[in-house]
Amino acid sequence: MKLKELLAGVSVLECTADMELDIAGVCHDTRKQMAPGSLFVALTGFAFDGNKYIPMALEKGAAVIVTAKKPESDIPYVLVESDRLALAQIGANYYGHPARSMTMIGITGTNGKTSTTLLLKHVLEVTLGAKVGLIGTMENLIGDCVIPTERTTPESFELQGLFAQMRDAGCTHVVMEVSSHAVALHRVGGVHYDVAAFTNLTEDHLDFHKTMEAYCDAKAELFAHCDKAVINLDSPWAERFNARAPESRIRYSMEKPAELYASDAELRSDGVSFIAHYGEETATVSLPIPGGFAVSNALTTLGVALQLGIKLSEAAAALKTAKGVRGRVEVVPTPGKPYTVLIDYAHTPDGLENVLGSVQTYCKGRLIAVFGCGGDRDPIKRPIMGKIGVEMADLAVITSDNPRTEDPEAIIEDIVKGLPEGAKNYVVICDRRKAIRYAMDIATKDDIIVLAGKGHETYQEINGVKHHLDEREEVTAHLMEMR
Repeated sequence: MKLKELLAGVSVLECTADMELDIAGVCHDTRKQMAPGSLFVALTGFAFDGNKYIPMALEKGAAVIVTAKKPESDIPYVLVESDRLALAQIGANYYGHPARSMTMIGITGTNGKTSTTLLLKHVLEVTLGAKVGLIGTMENLIGDCVIPTERTTPESFELQGLFAQMRDAGCTHVVMEVSSHAVALHRVGGVHYDVAAFTNLTEDHLDFHKTMEAYCDAKAELFAHCDKAVINLDSPWAERFNARAPESRIRYSMEKPAELYASDAELRSDGVSFIAHYGEETATVSLPIPGGFAVSNALTTLGVALQLGIKLSEAAAALKTAKGVRGRVEVVPTPGKPYTVLIDYAHTPDGLENVLGSVQTYCKGRLIAVFGCGGDRDPIKRPIMGKIGVEMADLAVITSDNPRTEDPEAIIEDIVKGLPEGAKNYVVICDRRKAIRYAMDIATKDDIIVLAGKGHETYQEINGVKHHLDEREEVTAHLMEMR
């Protein structure tokens, strides 16, 4: 592909390279294999500066450098306004704009993205017979084929490659989680969505965005790049999204009348049911996933389905056959024991409050919460989560999550700072495996243990190294130990 074709639509400030040059490939990471004659995009990051690796890229055969910083040496380069946006646009050009040939759906919000994308994939498959590509926190899917993922939204060039795989595999729809980082760092640059949906917004990623307003605006930017919108009216941030949304929008609510709303909600230990209202239409919705947040996720799913022209009754019928999501209020088998163990990904104050509040509605014994907070992430939420855990659970077992490069005990100290004065219904056990075993050892009839924070993850990151830790395996192993 010629350089001029790769740069179509890119804001070029200056160019010393031959626009007719044939480019063999595109690379933005010198650690990866680079074909001689490639184009190297020097990305400016927070922990690194790709411009420092330009000499290495040239040694490995790069023919042209794309950068937002004018090189001091005499090399073939393209100076662009934004290196990250340029990479996204170059990726789209390189792969032939694959997103344009599929129906694109983006889901953003602090919580609920994963569950909603999986529910929506199921609804599209059942109602339309569609082949659906999914991009998310847990995994990427092309139909039923699983592609492992490292982050919620891949880097832009890899994302375009994934879109191309989906297009070539015959996918007609793509459902993807869109993180605030993905918007702010242009990982989804140049992608236009048929429908964008907002689930909720609570404190998270403030280490990156600094303020809730900036966090909100990063997510709301998604709505400037879509044809139709679905917005959770129950969120106090809804109006900020509403202001950015296109005219075609469906707002939904669990609490008040809206274009789409729920009534007569029934929360059970095995799922939820409610009546969905949209204009003159009503439909009974049953979902085999427990928790009040399941109602909200179902409404998001129904809203997107409606925007895609699917009837309310058809979408509601499809939800009845949906399955629970791994790591989201997931029941772990405990044969022979009179208590229940649940695993949930709740790792934010709102997520922890939601899952504990939901379990409270059907817990007949004690509610035992095992939780911690991740390292190298927003430390402000740590005392908030400590307060929520102690106030909402009968017993809080405060432990380690993914400390990453931080001291696990220092993270726990931050959590404990938020506990109400005189609180006694908690214990601190830094070792997560021991914390799980302690909770199981003290649990009695009708108790419910909530293992919060890890969800679908099967590792614990300590000192920057990922160690295998699957909480399902830990529960099973301790049951065998007790026998």
